[in-house]
Amino acid sequence: MIRKIAVCSLVACLLIRAEVVEGCPFCSGASQTLSEEISSMDAAAIVKLVSVAPADAPKEELGKAVFEISEILVGTPSVKVGDRVNSIYFGNAEPGTRFLLMGVDPPKISWSTPMKLTDRSSDYVKRLTKLPENGVGRLTFFQTFLEDKEDLLAGDAYDEFARAPYADVIGLKGEMNHDQLVKWIRDPDVPASRRRLYLTMLGVCGGAEDLPMIEEMLKSGDRRLKAGLDAMIACYVTLKGADALPLIEDLFLRDASTEYSDTYAAIMALRFHGTDGDVVPQERIVKSLHLMLNRPSLADLVIPDLARWEDWSQIDRLVQLFKTADEKSSWVKVPV
Repeated sequence: MIRKIAVCSLVACLLIRAEVVEGCPFCSGASQTLSEEISSMDAAAIVKLVSVAPADAPKEELGKAVFEISEILVGTPSVKVGDRVNSIYFGNAEPGTRFLLMGVDPPKISWSTPMKLTDRSSDYVKRLTKLPENGVGRLTFFQTFLEDKEDLLAGDAYDEFARAPYADVIGLKGEMNHDQLVKWIRDPDVPASRRRLYLTMLGVCGGAEDLPMIEEMLKSGDRRLKAGLDAMIACYVTLKGADALPLIEDLFLRDASTEYSDTYAAIMALRFHGTDGDVVPQERIVKSLHLMLNRPSLADLVIPDLARWEDWSQIDRLVQLFKTADEKSSWVKVPV
């Protein structure tokens, strides 16, 4: 079933490809950003907690809290500073604590569950509506909150980068903190999704001095050091060019004993470079992918790429793969 899902995802990605490459092509699990949430609402405001229903309140009153609007981020004529509104809140915050409150359906707004804010996160939220809609200037702001001590800010900054155009990330090159990125990449406690982003960014601002570190990680048997392998391989190829491919081929493509997940990560990285990387000629990427035709059970992963890039040099091999497919390699018949 896992293999079937992977193949279906592969086909979908090849048939329905976004025209704009995302800032982190390998990042996964990106959530809706705070900016997107706020802009999609009829009303959004910074509010202060006034009171909560006491523990012995009647059942119908439990969870109800009163908030006072102190600053409007997105509003309608029915929402004014100083208004008091009701929402459901079961926390134990003190009166005066600030929250982000969002709602829909004016004039009688239906308010969502409030999001507790600190002084820093309150200032962060206020600044969101004043940022450019896109471009380097926007990413410059969010870059300062990557791996922030407040999870809300760190997560939102990551989501902004993951959704930004790759061209904007490249444009940020002069503003990137190379040494900080290397520190995060070396930290095994950094989540794999964020590590992918930092490896993508290192591919933009890094250089030859970073190659030994990446090669060590690529060859490591420690899965934590290899977390985000697809982005790691892409970064390595970006920094070293076509000279990086022999090592990638030996480690992940040529050897039939290589774990499926590692081979798949390598294919994803090479697919990026064959389509959007502009570092290695596509014909050289194709040559690397040809190695997968020697592994019939996984050959179906690259055949759509070869067809999309109009590489017809392996037609005879594909016919042979089709004719000789068995239970382990039957997947190859569909793309052929």
